[in-house]
Amino acid sequence: MQCAAAYNNISCCFFFFFFFCNKHAKANMATPIVTTKLEDLVVIDNGLVQLSLSNPGGLIRGIQYNGIDNLLELHNQDLNGGFYDLNWSEEGASKTRGKFDTIEGTNFSVIVENEELVEVSFTRSWDPSVEGKQSPLSIDRRFVMLRDHPGFYSYAIFEHTEEYPGFNLNTARIAFMLRKDKFHYMAVADNRQRYMPLPDDRLPGRGQELAYPEAVLLVDPVEPEFKGEVDDKYQYTLENKDNKVHGWICFDPPIGFWQISPSNEFRNGGPFKQDLTSHVNPTTLAIFGTSHYAGEDLLLKFKHGEVWKKVFGPVFIYLNSVPDGHDALSLWNDAKEQMKKEEEAWPYSFTASEDFPKSEQRGRVRGKLFVYDRYINKDKIPAGAAYVGLAPQGDKGSWQRESKGYQFWSTTDEKGYFSVPNIRAGDYNLYAWVPEVIGDYKYEVALTITPGSDIDVGELTFEPPRDGPTLWEIGIPNRSAAEFYVPDPDPMYINKLYVDHPDRFRQYGLWERYTDMYPDKDLVYTVGVSDYRKDWFYAQVTRKIADNIYKATTWQIKFSIDSVVEGGIYKLRLALASAHNSNLQVCVNNADANPPLFSSGVIGGDNAIARHGIHGIYWLFNVDIAAAQLMPGENTIYLTQTKSESPFQGIMYDYIRLEAPSHLDS
Repeated sequence: MQCAAAYNNISCCFFFFFFFCNKHAKANMATPIVTTKLEDLVVIDNGLVQLSLSNPGGLIRGIQYNGIDNLLELHNQDLNGGFYDLNWSEEGASKTRGKFDTIEGTNFSVIVENEELVEVSFTRSWDPSVEGKQSPLSIDRRFVMLRDHPGFYSYAIFEHTEEYPGFNLNTARIAFMLRKDKFHYMAVADNRQRYMPLPDDRLPGRGQELAYPEAVLLVDPVEPEFKGEVDDKYQYTLENKDNKVHGWICFDPPIGFWQISPSNEFRNGGPFKQDLTSHVNPTTLAIFGTSHYAGEDLLLKFKHGEVWKKVFGPVFIYLNSVPDGHDALSLWNDAKEQMKKEEEAWPYSFTASEDFPKSEQRGRVRGKLFVYDRYINKDKIPAGAAYVGLAPQGDKGSWQRESKGYQFWSTTDEKGYFSVPNIRAGDYNLYAWVPEVIGDYKYEVALTITPGSDIDVGELTFEPPRDGPTLWEIGIPNRSAAEFYVPDPDPMYINKLYVDHPDRFRQYGLWERYTDMYPDKDLVYTVGVSDYRKDWFYAQVTRKIADNIYKATTWQIKFSIDSVVEGGIYKLRLALASAHNSNLQVCVNNADANPPLFSSGVIGGDNAIARHGIHGIYWLFNVDIAAAQLMPGENTIYLTQTKSESPFQGIMYDYIRLEAPSHLDS
């Protein structure tokens, strides 16, 4: 009843505001942006879009566009409209999920209001009276509407002061719940878009919850075409570097609702971090930071008195339309074009907060990156298509576990040249990763960015880990397990979008196929005979031996050596694309060696296996194998993942290489 009352209240406000705008438009055909403050609503209108927000809460209660009085759903049992929310835990918690906090402001103010734009602010401070009920942050949420722009921008400033208690920030985002009767077609990429099931299809009776709770088998959907499919929001995740535009299309009238993120500087975990986009309900998310596909490593952990401030966004909510419903799918291409325009306009010049620096207040770093691996090429070679970025100071690869600061990334051209623009002032390290090259690069000289600075670091050379010539290798060092064997899904658990799709790994339940393929014995890979594309299962998971009973698995790599270098040290490189509550142990020529030659200890919490991610956080282990442990002729390396409490425990390999001792090449 409260939702219905709110909806009726907004409809009345819309009627009032249409009358106001139409009257105003007759007096001034230029239609300036107008802000109207009602008793419990703030309404902003630029003649194309009308945005209604609760006053002083700042909850998004209405978006009116192209004849639809409200694009948002207000009749859900739980989540309605649009809102910022976060998930947080008390200091010391290790779990990645805690208390949800839908952020409502206690104060509203107009920051800028002129003929070209309106910027409004909804703030919420923290005090001891809300301890345990609200996250200990001061939060300023801003909404900006520009003249002649079909949409609006939003960003938030989070601040933790020296008076605030410690806590963990697990998730921060903006969520939009769209009209269930209007938005049925979702698009997150050129080859990942489809008509979607209805939210009711996931309810008990119509949907059956599967082993992983977000996944639901549609057993009696409203639309019969979806019967037998699996719906899971994690099947539609994107890496940060690709998570630029996604959303929904309505066919009657033909309009699109899109979330555009022109920059990743405020997101956590770097360019390869994966996160949610849009999914059934219909829901569209602007993710600022989560622990998804990483685990506890990406929680923002604050101690009492720690001073921190970060600007999340701005992101752009873009609305578009076409006259003819037959052309509705073209709205996706238009949204991509708008995304490019937003990227070109970054960093935005219209934001009023001093915490968001403009272009002239930022700096740039440029240079040229080479790779030198004498076992591949006697000369250093340009690092083409490499990722080069500035992130807070840390160790090699620390950027993928970083959440509190900002990151700025670019890619090299074919000659290895790079330019990283629009970097906020501050102290950074420069990091890089080169496709098909193992390991991480870090420029050891710290870089201080000042407003207007243009730093040329010159020629940099990355010498990847290497002790000797390659005896054999499995896979491609690309931080992904996608090149390995990804099985067909169980016919009972199909998502039709991913049938005959490059992202076949996004099907539900692929971990169960390992037991189907290896019911009694584990995988054995013979170097020189086996093909990793066909014979190396994409994830080393547990084997199911009975209901809720699982067994650890041991994989074997068989290889031959003509002669062993006496006294030499061989090097085994184990690059992992993912690990979830796993312990990887290595033995050589004795599967029962105690202790094993190497043990990783319990590592990982990225859940990439269960969430169809094909990779999580990257790990690199370097294992010394003494010549005395090898023999001329056939040898076997045993890889055991010892943890077996769940079907989701396991690792994904990125790349494995055995190197001979270095003097073998001399």
